Amino acid sequence: MGPSWQDSIYRQREELARMLREPLAQLANKCTPVWGDRERLNALLLDGFSSIPYCTYLYALDPDGLQLSDNISKDGVMAGHFHRNRAERPYMQEAMPAWGFLLSDAYISQSGQRPSLTALQIVAADTGILGYVGADFDLRSLPVTSALYQEPADWRQVKGDPAIRGTLFLQTRTESPMDRNMQQALSILEELLTERGVFQCQIHFSSSQAIIWMIDDPLRYRILDQEVLKDPDICLLYPSRPYPTDAAIPPSDIVRILDGMRDLRLVDTTIYLRTASINIFNGMVSLTFSCDGSHYMRYDEFLSKGPAFWSGISA
Repeated sequence: MGPSWQDSIYRQREELARMLREPLAQLANKCTPVWGDRERLNALLLDGFSSIPYCTYLYALDPDGLQLSDNISKDGVMAGHFHRNRAERPYMQEAMPAWGFLLSDAYISQSGQRPSLTALQIVAADTGILGYVGADFDLRSLPVTSALYQEPADWRQVKGDPAIRGTLFLQTRTESPMDRNMQQALSILEELLTERGVFQCQIHFSSSQAIIWMIDDPLRYRILDQEVLKDPDICLLYPSRPYPTDAAIPPSDIVRILDGMRDLRLVDTTIYLRTASINIFNGMVSLTFSCDGSHYMRYDEFLSKGPAFWSGISA
């Protein structure tokens, strides 16, 4: 199992903290002799701005979060923030570590309404803590220092709308055009997935449509409605492509997956499959039932279960 998204965020934050801590500590030390002098603090922060990588704003705060300098940006001194009270901002609510440097959790900025974070460095003298040097960062400007996050393949269940779950046993599946044409539609989708360069397919059984993504044009989806899913000639629109060698799902299992989804659609008139998807590269399938509950799992785990199992789980 790969790292969780929380683990990936932790490693990213560790690397950012390593990058920012030393230059911010050096700048804070330089501020001690001029602490409390607005003009000299502005000048010192402006001179040191370029030493803080990726910084959007620099400023000085007293221990209670009252700003003692103006905001400093790459464009210079920004008037209007002197004596601004930042005590209620998210980064001021976090506990300062014993080593005197805090990299805050991400939050939404007040001015730009964008995901941001703040680094705070304690400024200290022999008499105690004088305050903090703060540095704000726009997440768009920060580098990604860790590998691209990989979605875990373990089984995940997500509960849906409580209103739908509450009326589950008052509803009955209504036969859709796809239900009446199930085998033809699934045979077309099997051809597209195994022979025609489709790598992801989302099937909406209740509304009788499928959405597909092509290897040749992966950033755009295509909608196949009920008329298309009745006509095998549609396969002529998509050129033949060899099945990808790096796909996680063997081509021989595609028909088994589609057959399993068909069974879950038709096995019961109360608890039944509404939508499903296949992605051949990450090897995952998803299932959303009439109770609005969704499941995400590896294809082989799905194939190991039968319709009776799923009827019980989704209830």
